Amino acid sequence: MGQADKPSTGRQIAVSVALLVIDFMVIACAVYVYGMTGWAESYDSDNTKPSSASGVALQASWLLVGGAVVTGGGLLAKGWRIAGIVQLVVLGGAAALFSSAAGG
Repeated sequence: MGQADKPSTGRQIAVSVALLVIDFMVIACAVYVYGMTGWAESYDSDNTKPSSASGVALQASWLLVGGAVVTGGGLLAKGWRIAGIVQLVVLGGAAALFSSAAGG
């Protein structure tokens, strides 16, 4: 690959910031759904059945892992190292946090 084939650092940072905004919106939506599920279950008088909040956390974890692999891996495959690493770190970290919430 020649120097002309590589994307500029400025363009990679701009794409990273734009995708970061989208990532945070998806993560905030997942946190909201997880919180609302736990809140709604706190008003359930029958506490004998298992919590569905852990299922929501597990679904969010898989969604975020999939997003990290598709966007981060795709960007890395295209040669966009900065944007790809940011996607893998942000979405992968959020997936790890949701995974710990699902297990605990």
